[in-house]
Amino acid sequence: MSIEDLRTMLPQRLLPKRALTELAGRIAAAENGARTTALIERFIRRYGVNMAEAANPDPAAYKSFNEFFTRPLKDGVRPLAKADWICPVDGAISAFGAIQADQVFQAKGHGYSTTALVGGDASLAGRFQDGHFATLYLSPKDYHRIHMPVAGTLRQMIWVPGSLYSVNPATARALPGLFAKNERVVCVFDTAHGPFVLVLVGATIVGSMATTWHGVVNPPRHPEVKTWDYPAGQVEFAQGDEMGRFLLGSTVVMLWPKSGMAFNPEWAPARPIRLGEQMANL
Repeated sequence: MSIEDLRTMLPQRLLPKRALTELAGRIAAAENGARTTALIERFIRRYGVNMAEAANPDPAAYKSFNEFFTRPLKDGVRPLAKADWICPVDGAISAFGAIQADQVFQAKGHGYSTTALVGGDASLAGRFQDGHFATLYLSPKDYHRIHMPVAGTLRQMIWVPGSLYSVNPATARALPGLFAKNERVVCVFDTAHGPFVLVLVGATIVGSMATTWHGVVNPPRHPEVKTWDYPAGQVEFAQGDEMGRFLLGSTVVMLWPKSGMAFNPEWAPARPIRLGEQMANL
């Protein structure tokens, strides 16, 4: 590990990440009137949040920081491209491309296995052998709802316990297997193009992750993997429908089976992305 990587990781290893996350979650959920508004206004200034795109641009209209952070957008500001797969979030591209056997590229030569990512289910991971992946990072300023990149039917949700390291680009470069180490929610869908996995990855001070069909998934936290199965047709989505959200920011990882998938030719690592733009075609 380089000196730069040590500088990135040492504070994170020493900090009480779970205690800080729980404290941040309580603060973010609190409804403290003018103090909450002041916190939101400072955050908007610090990170350059574009409130002109919000359905309600008034910081004082949000009762809690969480309500502000998961704010909806105005109708029409994220048109959906005509593509087999559209981008599910606002953010930036961390990495994308082919899965090498069962290995997903992370950054700086680091990788991790699909089996580790989905919580140890080798049978599920095997469906994505030599397939494709994309990892998308949501920064603090971004819109934090997650939408379906394709029409699909939910078949399974898996909560995987783990650490709560930061998921920023510096940590991704420094910590091998980061996205398979952190707490995460694995959502498995059937689509007209085959199976598809969308993983919501937790991080330091990410108070919780929520889905539209379940609500908040993680707290209270426990040491075992937890799985929910859904019969065909119970939970269905059209392309572009909201499927989840982060309470404070994080990362989305997607897995696809082996196919003729072609990613948007304009995509490149670190490139900003917006919900609804073309992600890939078959």
